[in-house]
Amino acid sequence: MTAIALSIAGSDSGGGAGIQADLKTFSALGVYGASVITAITAQNTRGVTAVEDVSAEIVSAQMDAVFSDLDVKAVKIGMVSRRETIAAIADGLRRFGKLAVVDPVMVATSGDALLRPDAVAALIEELLPLALVVTPNLAEAALMTGRAIAGDKAEMARQAEAIMRTGAHAVLVKGGHLKGQEATDLFFDGDTLVRLPAGRIETRNDHGTGCTLSAAIAAGLAKGVPLIEAASAAKAYLHAAISAADSLEIGQGRGPVHHFHRWWKD
Repeated sequence: MTAIALSIAGSDSGGGAGIQADLKTFSALGVYGASVITAITAQNTRGVTAVEDVSAEIVSAQMDAVFSDLDVKAVKIGMVSRRETIAAIADGLRRFGKLAVVDPVMVATSGDALLRPDAVAALIEELLPLALVVTPNLAEAALMTGRAIAGDKAEMARQAEAIMRTGAHAVLVKGGHLKGQEATDLFFDGDTLVRLPAGRIETRNDHGTGCTLSAAIAAGLAKGVPLIEAASAAKAYLHAAISAADSLEIGQGRGPVHHFHRWWKD
């Protein structure tokens, strides 16, 4: 059977993040990708200039169309900016008996909040109990737990434990913004705490890293790989995609990672 994964996320017109990054990741990892678009953004490597949300009704209709026909083995959720959208997605997941990889797109790299307070509460209350794994960065983990942004791995672990209490089945706290020569993520499933280290790469071409990591986890799950193995393989894939990012020349700002680094050569 063909492995199929579904991305529920926003569209990035620049192609580096969101639905576009997810579908590229699925394809690069040998998985057929379907999509449910939650928002349309006007953006490029230099920033976002406009956002228009898709109605909750159309989000629901897209989910119904995909799940009623395709044998979806894994779901990834990205940008969900409104409470109504979150409710529609949670309802669809429950109706079709699905859990998801949830990438909580809550805080921009600049530190700006991307979700209204009511949407943050809805994401925590409605989507996290349906999360097979949730993948916050440090700022997002702090927002979910009401704590200060973690400054070390011990605090990352404490916040992972706190997020587990929301009902999520597992947590992968991304440590890319910690200082040091390593970018270490922490995976916690309630029983086991696993460190996923990687050497830090100096590049400005890192647009779409969070989308790519969560999509790569979903791709592994779609192929039947156990969760911790899927997370470890996704980390390795992302590291290689970042390492090759400077071989691309895309835009004038923060360019994308190189999703197809195994095939596109200099």
